[in-house]
Amino acid sequence: MASTGTGLRIQCDDNLQSMLVGTVMRKIKSRTWKKQRYFKLQDDCMTIWYKSKKAGNAHSTFSVSDVEAVREGHQSEVLLSIADEFPADRCFTLVFRGRRGNLDLVAESADEAQSWIRGMRKLMENLENMGEMERLGQWIGDWFRKADKNHDGRMNFKEVRDLLKMMNVDMNEHHAHRLFTMADKSQSGTLEDDEFVLFYKMLTQREDLLRVFQEFSTDGQKLSLRDLEDFLREEQLETGHSEEQQRACELIEKYEPSDAAKELNAMSFDGFLMYMGSAEGNIFDPKRRGMYQDMCQPLNHYFISSSHNTYLMEDQLRGHSSIEGYIRALNRGCRCVEVDCWDGANGEPIVYHGHTFTSKILFKDVVSAVANYAFKVSPYPVIMSIENHCSVEQQRVMAQHLTHILGDKLLKSTLDGKAPIGLPSPHDLKGKILVKAKKIGGLEESLSGLGEDSLTAEVSDEEEAAEIDEDSIHRDSLRRRVMKSKQRLSKELSDCVVYCKSVHFHSFKHARIHSKFYEVASFTESKARKQLKESGAEFVYHNARQLTRVYPSGFRTDSSNYHPQEMWNVGCQIVALNFQTAGEGMDLNDGLFSQNGGCGYVLKPGFMNEVERRFDPDHPQKLNGYQPLILTIQVISGQQLPKVNIKEGSIVDPLVRVEIHGVPVDQSKQETRWIENNGFNPVWYDTLRFTVHAPELAMIRFVVEDYDKTSKNDFVGQYTLPLSCMQQGYRHIHLLSKDGTSIPPSSLFVHIRITEL
Repeated sequence: MASTGTGLRIQCDDNLQSMLVGTVMRKIKSRTWKKQRYFKLQDDCMTIWYKSKKAGNAHSTFSVSDVEAVREGHQSEVLLSIADEFPADRCFTLVFRGRRGNLDLVAESADEAQSWIRGMRKLMENLENMGEMERLGQWIGDWFRKADKNHDGRMNFKEVRDLLKMMNVDMNEHHAHRLFTMADKSQSGTLEDDEFVLFYKMLTQREDLLRVFQEFSTDGQKLSLRDLEDFLREEQLETGHSEEQQRACELIEKYEPSDAAKELNAMSFDGFLMYMGSAEGNIFDPKRRGMYQDMCQPLNHYFISSSHNTYLMEDQLRGHSSIEGYIRALNRGCRCVEVDCWDGANGEPIVYHGHTFTSKILFKDVVSAVANYAFKVSPYPVIMSIENHCSVEQQRVMAQHLTHILGDKLLKSTLDGKAPIGLPSPHDLKGKILVKAKKIGGLEESLSGLGEDSLTAEVSDEEEAAEIDEDSIHRDSLRRRVMKSKQRLSKELSDCVVYCKSVHFHSFKHARIHSKFYEVASFTESKARKQLKESGAEFVYHNARQLTRVYPSGFRTDSSNYHPQEMWNVGCQIVALNFQTAGEGMDLNDGLFSQNGGCGYVLKPGFMNEVERRFDPDHPQKLNGYQPLILTIQVISGQQLPKVNIKEGSIVDPLVRVEIHGVPVDQSKQETRWIENNGFNPVWYDTLRFTVHAPELAMIRFVVEDYDKTSKNDFVGQYTLPLSCMQQGYRHIHLLSKDGTSIPPSSLFVHIRITEL
């Protein structure tokens, strides 16, 4: 059921033709696990099917839409490990969305590898460029194939009944049969292609959208140009468009499928459905998706997307360390990665979570991964936060690797070679990698040449005590070891540190008098929480002058995350999270950094950067220019929510919770009613109202759960965004999975109003 346009594109493409025929390739899991599999693109041009060459029916499939990227050559840890056995031109890696493992493949020849690499990229590009109509056709086709159990290209009523269960629809048999008969135009007792499309459209009829359409339509049949202008102005509050008429014309041109309606300069209900389901009908303001912020302010004026123990793929005690952790974090827009360095064999420093059973990787491989992936998704600077446990000899090796592998990307002196008075901006530092670590003396001495002449110097190791902190697992033994030692630091490694010198935090008063703008203190979450509770306004003031890093407690051995919002409330910039762990913490992080082009830098509200404003997150009403808002959200309906319970015949009982994350007085949550046995098209029309005192810092999280009166509700989907990026009026929210990946066509339909109190 691929659309005609797609069909033509495929016929003209040799790579896709050869993928449709199929290829034998080796699937590689390790140096010792290399097995032949037969891979083939299905006729829908959306699904890759593969199975073992041995007899038997077991096979696997995955959708092209699950693939995030195709990497050529030895671009994964697994393929690097077999580089001596298979040449790079036969190897490639499929990287999946979310936290699913990679698929590493070796083709029989370089030509075959290229065929699959180019073909996969072409299919991904086709998906990216699909119009709303094509996308709808694709979903319908997906359901058709799932339900057509005997693969005869048609569906009988029993197959339709099974399909309704799969789709989360609890419909009585009589009503289902009536729809089936109405769609069966040929009266054959089965549904074929076009008949199934008609059945799907009847099934997914949007009464909620029809109500809105008819409210604004003068004749109840179409939206005239004037009707559409009224809707955009009065309901959607799209006041930013100087030419409302031109805007309405553009929407008709873009979304109206009927040429007859276009001739009349009008929008039919089908066109209205397309527009409301598109990015322009989305809750997230498209103008905030791309780069829109000033990138020329000092580095400490921005929240910076930051990862903790970036090398870990799992937990903190026995987890797998991998360069893949760095690649994934950087590809998600992360701009600060952590590197724990220890002495390794053969004089080569290694990276792992010290004093645990996590596996080890080479420091030089980490530096190579950062060099290769730092600027793939964002041009703005990357900070390597180095926790250094190495001997002086291996520190010198670290400095050599940083210098040789990173080359010009490594920032080794101030931008103009002179002593600066403040931090440079992300724009000034485009394409640069900064090292955050301990440094011998200050920036001023190293610039004037007055620093230590010797090749090593002692630095106080109390900063390490801060890193390990009072809540570490091996508290006493480590503290004894820390207090005894002074760490020797090699001058070569020290010279790699320019704008991010790691220091121990004494107190805000001490920092006010003694600290320099290029010094960075690190806090465990518990230490940061203590400071923000006791002196939140002081913390904001401190962060208006320099960078602060916060990282998870040592007790979080499962790699869980703390709540980043409270750290952002006091202006902490480098709020490091375990990127490998899905959940509320990463939802908030993804939500905050999904704006401004996903570049990993988001400008803090102006009042947090102006030293004289003295913003206090505990008392936002004291701020000069304080203007609270009323946020009114009507949760209208849900569409095609995913099944969460695999039990036969189980159907979702959905409820929607809206959470406000912000300053303490704004933290709140409210829920709709739960709807029994309807995950397909539940309808609520429930209104939730919130007062927001610091809207510039507020994040809104929509969570859908499957209500269960006897146990904890099951998670169905979520979507998180900054209040400042919300569009008003009637909007769709396209839900994300626990992993943060999209789950089309699942969505919520809501109405948003933001008014001043």
